[in-house]
Amino acid sequence: MLRTLALILAGGDSPALSILTAERTEAAVPFAGKYRIIDFTLSNCINSSIYNVGVLTQYRPRSLHAHLGVGRPWDLDRAHGGLRVLHPSPTPDGGGWQRGTADAVRYNLDLIEDQQVDAVLLLAGDHIYKMDYRPLLELHKEREADVTMAVRGVSPHEARRYGIVAVGGDGRVDRFEEKPRRAQSNLASMGIYVFRKQFLLDLLTKSRDNDFGRHILPTIVTRCNAYAYHFQGYWADVGTLQAFYEANMALLAESPALDLYDPEWVIHTASTYRPGVELGATAQVENALLSDGARVYGTVVRSVLSPGVYVAPGAVVRDSVIMGDAWIGEGAVVDRCIIDEEVHIGKGTVVGEGNATTPNQQAPERLNTGLTLIGNHTHVPAGLTIGRNVAISPRLAAQAFPKNGTVPSGATL
Repeated sequence: MLRTLALILAGGDSPALSILTAERTEAAVPFAGKYRIIDFTLSNCINSSIYNVGVLTQYRPRSLHAHLGVGRPWDLDRAHGGLRVLHPSPTPDGGGWQRGTADAVRYNLDLIEDQQVDAVLLLAGDHIYKMDYRPLLELHKEREADVTMAVRGVSPHEARRYGIVAVGGDGRVDRFEEKPRRAQSNLASMGIYVFRKQFLLDLLTKSRDNDFGRHILPTIVTRCNAYAYHFQGYWADVGTLQAFYEANMALLAESPALDLYDPEWVIHTASTYRPGVELGATAQVENALLSDGARVYGTVVRSVLSPGVYVAPGAVVRDSVIMGDAWIGEGAVVDRCIIDEEVHIGKGTVVGEGNATTPNQQAPERLNTGLTLIGNHTHVPAGLTIGRNVAISPRLAAQAFPKNGTVPSGATL
């Protein structure tokens, strides 16, 4: 296999995820109970025998840095290679903040140049998938390509969300369009690119463009040896609230497309060292994913619970994603919600009540399917009624909620 440096791009903001990324980058958002989104890309690297990995950070990185540590859960705490967390920093020409994916890599050209590698594998840190990168690297080597990009088919209705690739009969990329209004192909770029090392160094030294998808790839694919690698497995871009919610709920299917129990492809993560799940005498659980340390004394139906979640007697959690150490008080009802970490929901409070057709007034394009969100460390008082398509910011105290006891559908606090 080609000697490879993997660079995971995990520094962008993600406004489409609303309050879930108010205090963290998307790569650090909890997923499937015990994991973080970046765990899937990191696990793909080590399962593909790639142990030379850099993570490029920028936006709200504290939570991500704490999760990564020195890379031990992924066997990346090594003297040679291993995990490097790469921060933005001032430069002699007055630069500092990275202005796109290409600019982020450009800031680290000295690192790339010093590496004794043949190829640089650029990866997104905000996708959910299981992929062996070795066949991709082998194709890149066989074709003597300058760049090889992973692609997969998507619905024509979703094509405008992605970079769309047109591929010739020999696998060569004929055209790349970033989020076209009218796509002429259904092959979407997965944000996974293999570059020949020297080609990438020359490209980013000569070009001042800031983004691979918007600026660089559309112009270079017809002027270099660019090939496509077709990926057939599970892959989900969870960059919108609805996509994130649906990807979590899909794990509750009888035979989920994403198999988290495959012993041949383990998804590694930083362990929280919690005790086992506790189901009290009054607990009722139906079709749920419960993580270590969860304690359930009420009812949980079709929901995903992260480590340390507490569901009190008489409480009901339905069709929801509940993140770490959230507390659902006695008699509370949580219906079709995403509840972030360390949220406290008071006794008898109802979250997710009423008409789902009223979109969020501040972000109608993002929050319009009936989901209600509560940001981390917020304390929701007892006896409150909260409607649907509501977004409640992180770290609100009980005093920040309306005195009349009602947060109507479509509201933002």
